[in-house]
Amino acid sequence: MAAIPTEPKHVAIIMDGNGRWARSRGLPRTAGHQSGLDAAREIVRQAPAHGIRILSLFAFSSENWMRPKAEVHALIRLFGEALEQEIDRLVQNGIQIRFIGDRSGFPARLQDAMRRAEAVSRPGERLVLVIAVGYGGRWDLCQAARKLALRMREADLSEEQFDESAFEACLSTSGLPDPDLFIRTGGERRISNFLLWNLAYSELYFSDTLWPDFTVQQFEAALEDYRGRQRRFGRTPGQIRFSRHG
Repeated sequence: MAAIPTEPKHVAIIMDGNGRWARSRGLPRTAGHQSGLDAAREIVRQAPAHGIRILSLFAFSSENWMRPKAEVHALIRLFGEALEQEIDRLVQNGIQIRFIGDRSGFPARLQDAMRRAEAVSRPGERLVLVIAVGYGGRWDLCQAARKLALRMREADLSEEQFDESAFEACLSTSGLPDPDLFIRTGGERRISNFLLWNLAYSELYFSDTLWPDFTVQQFEAALEDYRGRQRRFGRTPGQIRFSRHG
């Protein structure tokens, strides 16, 4: 494991602050979500240039279902429109799309659109774009535990084989490396049920900037901050120095 980061290969982002951005301008919350989509589009476009191979965006959490129905419907509509508009461009630019989360609550037409998007986007040479929709970290842990319990009941997995690797294989993020860098905009300092298993050793970066105002320059500032971190993964600074020179 590298001790001194260069560029993160996997970046995960909570895009927070759309509603507050709109409210501060006397606009409906939907206007904030639309502007937030524009900001996300630009970060996706810039990510490969910084050596990022995986970009995970928290688009719609399991808790977002509790928001006012009008806002939920607007979010779903915006998500569907964005998917329809962006899929061809993403595929043409070598970007693979992968959705994680519980899709069962979404309209059947949108679920079909997500499946089609995943089917037409081949493993990307430039970027894997992971979009978390209907996602919650606790949901992911529970559904993984259910899968493991079923495997054990069907004698497909023994108690001795029940280890971290077996558990990770049942998560919705199976096959993805853990995020190197986690970014949250909007001023809050918490991970809000996002990638609970995966963020165990990620570097955390919090920005007070509301997501629609989060520019490429601010994204680059987060990457620069990451470069100054020392990732020890439980080891001591002395071990890190020895591993670098020994």
